[in-house]
Amino acid sequence: MRRHRTIYFNDARHYYLFVYEPPMRLEDAWAPVDEVAGTGVDTFIYGVSRGDGLFYPSQVGLRFGEDKRPFADACYWRAWHNMQSLLDRGLDPLQVLVGRAHQQGLDFFASVRMGGWEGLDAKYTLAKGGRGFAHPEVRAHQLAVLAELLTWYEVEGVELDFAAAPGGSAFWLRPEDVGQHTATMTEFVRQVAQLAQEQGKEVGVRVYPAEELNLKSGLEIRNWLQEGLVDYVAPLLYLSMVLDADLPVGWLIEGAHEREISVYPVLQPYRHDDSRRFHPRANATPAMLRAAAANFWRLDADGMYTWFLGWPLEDGERRILSELGEEELIKWKDKHYFLRRRCAEAGDHDYPGQLPLEISGPDPARYYPLHFSIADDPANDRVQRMRLRLGMGNLVSAHQLDFRLNGRALDAVCRRTPLRQVDPYAGQWLELELGQVRPCQGENLLEIALVRGPEDLVGGVVVEDVEILVEYGIYPLPPSS
Repeated sequence: MRRHRTIYFNDARHYYLFVYEPPMRLEDAWAPVDEVAGTGVDTFIYGVSRGDGLFYPSQVGLRFGEDKRPFADACYWRAWHNMQSLLDRGLDPLQVLVGRAHQQGLDFFASVRMGGWEGLDAKYTLAKGGRGFAHPEVRAHQLAVLAELLTWYEVEGVELDFAAAPGGSAFWLRPEDVGQHTATMTEFVRQVAQLAQEQGKEVGVRVYPAEELNLKSGLEIRNWLQEGLVDYVAPLLYLSMVLDADLPVGWLIEGAHEREISVYPVLQPYRHDDSRRFHPRANATPAMLRAAAANFWRLDADGMYTWFLGWPLEDGERRILSELGEEELIKWKDKHYFLRRRCAEAGDHDYPGQLPLEISGPDPARYYPLHFSIADDPANDRVQRMRLRLGMGNLVSAHQLDFRLNGRALDAVCRRTPLRQVDPYAGQWLELELGQVRPCQGENLLEIALVRGPEDLVGGVVVEDVEILVEYGIYPLPPSS
């Protein structure tokens, strides 16, 4: 059954067990739940595992830090002693969070990374030459961990995190074993679904946004949906934590809704990550998060899944968590859309990205296409202003560019500013006011041609950024004459 949810995820480490000083006060132990309580969040998901340990006193797996003492890292020392300080008082660290979530009216899901099987012999790991889920011992171990969470804790369900690989965990199969063991992975999910059903609980999965990425990893998501093995799907690419308002999830929503299964697209937290020169990591603004959420609502998503907002969560973060869960709350508020860049770190485990786009040289007949979507209706009389911003590398003012939006020429005043402060000579921001020619609600096509450039400046230019800003006002604009 499809359910509306607004989800917040805490990975147990970065903004929790790694941070607080032991012995842990109960107020600190409750903090991950309390910081989102009273917002629009109704579901709290807790990442109970990393590839090298579990963040609760498991009887079947390895507790995080068990194999690391004495500790070389202060954050690992804190994590161990924070958990131990609660255990010494007769408190289960996981149950403390589950109970607090229920006190605050939140559902609780325990999320387990599928690429790590803490406590088993290292010979089963891919790094040591093992074959992962091709070994029945690995499947039995992971099933035992999930059974422990479903039976011993009062959680609403478990989440199978397949999307943590690569970057957050190893994969569950070697590439050469995918063909033979794709059916094995489906059978494993089938067993988890049966176990959860027996307990009256739910199963969610974090998977990749593009179908081909799932298939090349041994995950036949369409079959899972057709069999009704999961209750929700949350698509993301872990390595690329930059927000993508055009996440390719239409296929997933269509397939899931045929079986009344929910889809919660993950709103990645960043505007920039560390991979881009002269661009320090920065969180997405509320207007950017609204833009992505609005696009997902337009695709008929069942709710939003968020994590890693600026921490500690202050008034701004709590406000956006209250807005994102309801389509009507963000409908007539400012939006800031931008195109995602390809994730170089992901290598061949990335889904297609359009930026950076290299325009090789002047050719007035050649237009380079860029596709984007917006959820806003430009005909809405509360839309006060729409702007197109293009970040162009290697651009000088002598370059002449031509723009078309959905086949119509963009004849607008173009304002220029430096692309970056650190190296202002490297490129320019071009800002165009969108008046008579505006994007349409839904899918749009922007085309760019480099008409001419200086004769003694060889080469072309690079489209580094594309942004669309939509601004709303309290009062409607007068009708155009």
